[in-house]
Amino acid sequence: MTRTVPDTGVHRGELVAELAEVVGAPHEARWIVEEALGQGRGLGPSDPSPGALDGATVSAARAMAARRAAGEPLQYVFGHWPFRGLDLAVDPRVLIPRPETEQVVEVALGAARDLASQRGGGLVVVDAGTGSGAMALALAAELGTAVVGEVWATDTSADALAVAAANLEALHAGHGGRLPPVTLVQGSWLEPLPASLRGRVDLVVANPPYVSEDEWAGLDADVRREPRSALVAGPGRDGTPGLHEVEAVLGQARAWLGSPGAVVVELAPAQAEAAAGLARGLGFGPVSLQRDLAGRQRALRANATAGAG
Repeated sequence: MTRTVPDTGVHRGELVAELAEVVGAPHEARWIVEEALGQGRGLGPSDPSPGALDGATVSAARAMAARRAAGEPLQYVFGHWPFRGLDLAVDPRVLIPRPETEQVVEVALGAARDLASQRGGGLVVVDAGTGSGAMALALAAELGTAVVGEVWATDTSADALAVAAANLEALHAGHGGRLPPVTLVQGSWLEPLPASLRGRVDLVVANPPYVSEDEWAGLDADVRREPRSALVAGPGRDGTPGLHEVEAVLGQARAWLGSPGAVVVELAPAQAEAAAGLARGLGFGPVSLQRDLAGRQRALRANATAGAG
């Protein structure tokens, strides 16, 4: 049985040990205490406090641990999570940023730099289905105005765009005029973009839903706390499970991209070959598949070149 001591006179190590019993994971207990102390931004080690913690800190940490023990993802409990050096606000309105998506951004950065070397800076970048704004803001921050002229971020969810807007505001506060303009618009994939951009987009990035209906029931309970509509997709036209939205992104990107241009899409490893074949059938080329840190095919990069399609 967990022993709970009063909110006052509790030392850091005692509180971590107590909360480890509550959440069942010592490392999460340490992160919770660091978050309560205001030291959780990097989720790394910090100097232990030799004295007793104040009552407000202890109370806050216990409240967070109770939420985590009830099954709420730790990222939602904290209300923020790191992504490629950014500290992004996250809550149940959006997907939780993941390391796999950080790797997809790495692929997109390579595509953007290749395009800039061919045609110079001022790239038009679109993050289709932006969610928290993770990919759009990472690309804006890491490429800067030397490479990117404007970023557009779309989402069908007004709630998700509200989270992205808060993250954009926070990023502006830290970067000022060094960021390219970022515009948030509501709609499906590339459809809400202004008509003047058709044929002028240089880079499209997307992390569309790619979990099949059958896979949904088998996901961890934590994952099923995230927005289902941002995770689950129907089959592609060829019957590939979960490929429907990947297919939609590729089809729309082909119509909006200029030449040269590129689209980078996150997908499930089991869909990779089908998605690559689809991209080639749409006239993209060359098409490549990139692996994540676990060695699984995770990102498709498809180039739009003169004479393709």
